[in-house]
Amino acid sequence: MASSREPDWTEDDIGDQTGRTILITGANSGIGYEAARALAQHGAHVVLGCRTRSKADDAVARIDATNPSGPTEILEMDLADLDSVAEAAARFTSGHDRLDVLVNNAGLMATPQQQTAQGFEMQFGVNHLGHFALTGHLIEMLMASGPARVVSISSQGHRPGKINFDDINSEKKYSPWPAYFQSKLANLLFTRELQRRLTLAESEVIAVAAHPGASSTNLGHEPSGVLGSMMQWARPVFDRLASQSAQMGALPTLRASVDASVEGGDYFGPDGFGEQRGHPVKVDSSSRAKDDAAAGRLWEVSQQLTEVTYPI
Repeated sequence: MASSREPDWTEDDIGDQTGRTILITGANSGIGYEAARALAQHGAHVVLGCRTRSKADDAVARIDATNPSGPTEILEMDLADLDSVAEAAARFTSGHDRLDVLVNNAGLMATPQQQTAQGFEMQFGVNHLGHFALTGHLIEMLMASGPARVVSISSQGHRPGKINFDDINSEKKYSPWPAYFQSKLANLLFTRELQRRLTLAESEVIAVAAHPGASSTNLGHEPSGVLGSMMQWARPVFDRLASQSAQMGALPTLRASVDASVEGGDYFGPDGFGEQRGHPVKVDSSSRAKDDAAAGRLWEVSQQLTEVTYPI
């Protein structure tokens, strides 16, 4: 009896991306870099949204060494500074006539307590608010580019996450991991509310999400506290036994970005045990990530904090 399991989705399934412009934040390392490399190799014009120019230059050099069929360029931006985000978006729109895919990939995990330039808790500010603002600045170009996509990268960390609307910037109490979990849940609630608004606007743009499972990247290499110290000690063993390469971890992002069968609101992750490793398939999210009331409330709070209003 033939198996009903779908074939493994790989980079070979990306298809020809010639003529498409794709902006990926945090594309100088990890899954962002691997996604940028793969898309450039398949003909896309890939824009690497990065904070540090030297690291971005190194990433472009490494991609160029693979002889990609599509061009790459760098867009400097600091997601921890909403002024930098606005300036970067303005530079992008003035220098391009289309945007087919925006991949909101850059992120921080379990960092010591810090604030963004505007005074927001750093993880919530970078992982959610920075990308909320960036998408808002670019949404009109996305809508003018036809069937475009906004792909937001969450994680399994969204599952224990809760949005603390009474202390959303952790001013009363800060703990690195709950702050991270909140930001990753925010990524999925943002995707849900954005898709709802795009549907009401009858737009061809879709909002989707992905998570990389347990991937060996530089994310979380500087967590704080006792748990962070334990993670640093255990990480080499964990990477060897449980995690997968950044190249494999990028596959859910790539499938969400280019697969023709993707629909608005879809969420992709690895197909292995616990969604920790494997090939990308459509996966489910937590009940909190499907809370329409919370999604709508987070949207309103995000607009107030960033002062970015979407024209949809």
